[in-house]
Amino acid sequence: MHELAIVEALIDQVGQELDRAGQPGRVLRVELSIGRLSGVLGESVRFAFGLLTPGTRVEGAELVIREPKAVCNCRACHAQSEIDDLVVECPRCASTDIIIEGGRDLLLQSIEIEE
Repeated sequence: MHELAIVEALIDQVGQELDRAGQPGRVLRVELSIGRLSGVLGESVRFAFGLLTPGTRVEGAELVIREPKAVCNCRACHAQSEIDDLVVECPRCASTDIIIEGGRDLLLQSIEIEE
């Protein structure tokens, strides 16, 4: 489960951001953006977060996960279609002349700390 390594890196990143900002406060909320085509499962991240955060600066924080969809842009019919899974053809006209945008992101969006 590579989500364990992802959450370990997330905990490190949150700590680095807090240190950089000079914020000693307790973390109340962490918001992530995990694209639907990223290969990362939100529920697995949530599970790993629960396992790995005790004893860290993130212990007890709420984890909010946003899962943005990708967009399939068709060069043939000019349709833009939101997609949940990787596609090889336009969902509207079945052309293979497509560009997939977004949906692969794995980003720390925000950290909310106690004042």
